[in-house]
Amino acid sequence: MHNFTPLAGLVGGALIGLSAAMLMLLTGRIAGISGIFGGLLSPATSDRGWRIAFIAGLIAAPLLGSFFTGAALPSPVMPASLIVIVIAGLLVGFGSRMGGGCTSGHGVCGIARLSARSLVATAIFMAAAIITVAIVRHGLYVFDAFSLREAVSTSLENTLGG
Repeated sequence: MHNFTPLAGLVGGALIGLSAAMLMLLTGRIAGISGIFGGLLSPATSDRGWRIAFIAGLIAAPLLGSFFTGAALPSPVMPASLIVIVIAGLLVGFGSRMGGGCTSGHGVCGIARLSARSLVATAIFMAAAIITVAIVRHGLYVFDAFSLREAVSTSLENTLGG
């Protein structure tokens, strides 16, 4: 871990829990980001106000936190091309609709409500994330044909002693 900040993590987690609890208490809605954002895209939505406020809060909170604490905002590193990122984002959106919610809805709110469906969904999210990191970051080279060819060539050289 590069930036282990337990206090910031504790405060951030408490704020996420507080916002999810307040949304449930005040509107009766679950704080699933894909559902909140998806509702904004629907022309028939009559409850745009709280949805816009929630999304604006997601964007404003780190900016305000950085401003008041003087901490620098992290600079995102995107090693993939823009087209890969767009395709990945679309797949995540499609998957969250198929799964009846996203990681925030199932992981934060569903588990807090002891929903069996959310427990299973969160376990699947975590397993998929672990497998993806193992494949992409730890040398299985499934998605990069050049690296796969290089790995096989190096492996053969080592095996044959050359």
